[in-house]
Amino acid sequence: MIDVTPFLDTLDRKTVAVLGLGASGVSTVRALRKAGAGVIYGWDDKEDGRKQGEKAGATVTELSKDILAGCDVLVAAPGVPLNHPVPHSAVERARALNIPIVGDIEIFYRSNPDRPIIALTGTNGKSTSTTLITHILNACGKKAVLAGNIGLPVLDMKLPPKKDGVIVLELSSFQLDLCSTFSADIGVILNLTPDHIDRHGTVNEYAMIKESIFKGDGQAAVIGVDDEYCEAIYGRLKDSSNRKVIPISIQKQVDGGVCAIGGMLKDGMSCDAGEDWAEIGSLNNITKLHGAHNKQNAAAAYAVCRAMGLDSDAILEAIKTYPGLPHRQFPVRVINGVSYINDSKATNAEAAGKALACNHNIYWIVGGKAKEGGLNGLEIYKDAIKQAFLIGEAADDFAKWMDQYGIDYHKCSTLDKAVAQAHNMAQDGRGQPGGAGCVLLSPACASYDQFQSFEHRGDVFTALVNALPEEGDA
Repeated sequence: MIDVTPFLDTLDRKTVAVLGLGASGVSTVRALRKAGAGVIYGWDDKEDGRKQGEKAGATVTELSKDILAGCDVLVAAPGVPLNHPVPHSAVERARALNIPIVGDIEIFYRSNPDRPIIALTGTNGKSTSTTLITHILNACGKKAVLAGNIGLPVLDMKLPPKKDGVIVLELSSFQLDLCSTFSADIGVILNLTPDHIDRHGTVNEYAMIKESIFKGDGQAAVIGVDDEYCEAIYGRLKDSSNRKVIPISIQKQVDGGVCAIGGMLKDGMSCDAGEDWAEIGSLNNITKLHGAHNKQNAAAAYAVCRAMGLDSDAILEAIKTYPGLPHRQFPVRVINGVSYINDSKATNAEAAGKALACNHNIYWIVGGKAKEGGLNGLEIYKDAIKQAFLIGEAADDFAKWMDQYGIDYHKCSTLDKAVAQAHNMAQDGRGQPGGAGCVLLSPACASYDQFQSFEHRGDVFTALVNALPEEGDA
């Protein structure tokens, strides 16, 4: 657990309110209590959260005006709405009282301002990239620890040793929105597409929050330049930032950057304009980094590790040994030539498009709680889709989209029915031209209509697939 005494010492009354008592909120309560906070008030709109907060040592009560008036700071969990669709009532009361509102990332930073930090954000690819960076650093002799949006609350992290220690943080827009002084040594934005508009109001607001990862006088800014939002941020940074700005791309070479066009990793970080870039090696046969999007992730990880001073060849060798992440185009099983792929982490159309682009003869399981824009943009992959199997809240709307583009589909309602039907049809069609194809769970939706999380959804899919019989089994 992180010692947050330096943060607590900046507060006059040592009295803190914590809003949202999920994993990060409870972690914050525990850390504050261990550091000797005088009073820790806690509130969660859900009863289970209130119970967990009480167990952790919070005085659970609604955060009224009178309660907040006696607090130095309000610590909000990432899930608490700050502005859209409307601010949480406790947030409004805190603002009216001019009480600072921060998150656990900000508390961590104020308690450890001198530790080397790599912070990464983006709409898609965050977890793959941060785990890949951590893997490379450790393979090359560093002592890297990963926390944040990846699942481990930052205040539950065990700090690495100061010698060769590096902290890698995966940060969501919600977490960045709760930072005020946080500054990473190396900041990374992979990509930006419209997402979480229900929380941020507009895509421009969303992009502005993501761009805040480059605040402060850090060492480097690594940024993907293959979408319009990131390209605009890059244009601003290269003219104004004190950081070394490193563009990454899978489409083009941009001066001073890293690219992976056609899967060939090239380094131009030390090249003057017009000079030949160093050809590092091919990424195409790395099975755990399947697809063009993962080439972008690898390029970002390479750029970060080169900025840390690591050797190019050593980085590439470490990339080759990356073990991959579950729920990200993860191969579960092959039955009679048909691949069964768990891509439950694809919670929006942009992410699902990465999986559709990598496969053919696809029996696509899609649906859940739809994001803004639904499946728009995925029609370019319609020829790769043999059948679609629709689940969850989005099934009716997605059926209309399928009708519009002439894609055959089946409304299955639940994941177990979808897996059974997709399995039967894929096995029946495995002799078709182009090979046996795949059963792909890539929902393009949030999971919360039927599951606890995307991990839960992926675990259920994996269990269902592993229970399927081989051909000829009873």
